[in-house]
Amino acid sequence: MIARTFEVAGRLPVTIFAIVMGMCGLALGLAAGEEAMGLTAVISTVAYLVTLAVFALTAGLYLLKLLLHFPAVRAEWDDPDRLAFFPAISISLLLLAAATLDRSLALAAAMWIVAAALQGVLTLAVISRWISARSFLHGHLSPAWFIPAVGNVIVPIAGVPLGYTELCWFFMSVGLIFWIVLLTLVVNRLIFHDPLPQRLQPTLVILVAPPSVAFLGWVELTGGVDAFARILLNGAYFFALVVAMQLPRILRLSFSLSFWALSFPVAGITVASLRYAQMAENTPHRLLGLGLLAALCLILAGLVWRTLRGLWQGNLF
Repeated sequence: MIARTFEVAGRLPVTIFAIVMGMCGLALGLAAGEEAMGLTAVISTVAYLVTLAVFALTAGLYLLKLLLHFPAVRAEWDDPDRLAFFPAISISLLLLAAATLDRSLALAAAMWIVAAALQGVLTLAVISRWISARSFLHGHLSPAWFIPAVGNVIVPIAGVPLGYTELCWFFMSVGLIFWIVLLTLVVNRLIFHDPLPQRLQPTLVILVAPPSVAFLGWVELTGGVDAFARILLNGAYFFALVVAMQLPRILRLSFSLSFWALSFPVAGITVASLRYAQMAENTPHRLLGLGLLAALCLILAGLVWRTLRGLWQGNLF
C-alpha cells in the first residue's frame, strides 16, 4: 500500500489541482444557489467537506512527490504548459477559505493567510520565470497562463470579510493589470498563430474565469455594484458565449485532465450571476445563475465520471 502511494505521488501532475479548483467552485456555487432559493446549506456543506478531503489528499500526495521525486516536480516547473498551473495550489486554498467563512472564521483566516502568502510567492516566481533569460515561443502561450492572474483577484473574496482590505487591493491591482496584458497576448496567439494543441483546447474556457472572479473580488472591495463591476460581469458573459460556440468541437476530443478547465470558469460565472442578482435584486440574473448552476452540476458529474474511468483504466496521467 505504501509503495503504491509513493508510485501514485510520483505520477501526480500539478494540473491535478484543476480538479480541486473545480470542486471548490461547485461548493461555492451550490452555496450561492441555496441562498438564492432560500434553502438550508445541506448539499453545499457535503460538497465542501468532500472538496476539503480531496484537497488534503491531493496536497499531501503532491508534497510527497516534492520530497521524494523532486526532479519530476522541477521538470513540471520547466514545462511551459504546466508552469502556470502551480498557482492552482494556492487558488484552491483561497477558494476553500472563502467557502469556510460561514463555517469557521478562525479556520478561514488561517487558510487565507497561508494561501495569500503562497499566491504572492508563486505569482512572483511564475512571472519571474516568464521574463527570465529563457525565451518562450508563441506556441507555449495558452489561456492557462491566466491562472496566476486569476488567483490574485480571488484573494479579496475572503480577504475583505477577514479585514485585510488594503492587502486585497494590492492583489486585485496585480491581477487586473496582468489579466489585461495576458488577454492581449492570448488573443493574439489564438488569432494569428497555430491552433492550440488538442490537450490544451479545453483551456479556452479559462477565458471566462478572470472577469467572473474579478467581479466577485471587486464587489467585496467596493461594497456594491458599480459601472466597472458591470463591465467585468458582462465581459464574462461575452467570453462565455464565445467559448460556447467552441464547445461542440472541444467535447469531441479525447478526455484528459485539461477538461477540468471547464469546471471552475463555469462556477465563477455562476456565483457572479447569483451575487449580482442578490445585490441588484435582479430576477433575470437570478434565473440565469440557477440555470448555470444546473449546467455546472452536469459538467462536474461528467468530469468526475470520466476521471474515475480514466483512473480505473490507468490512462488518466
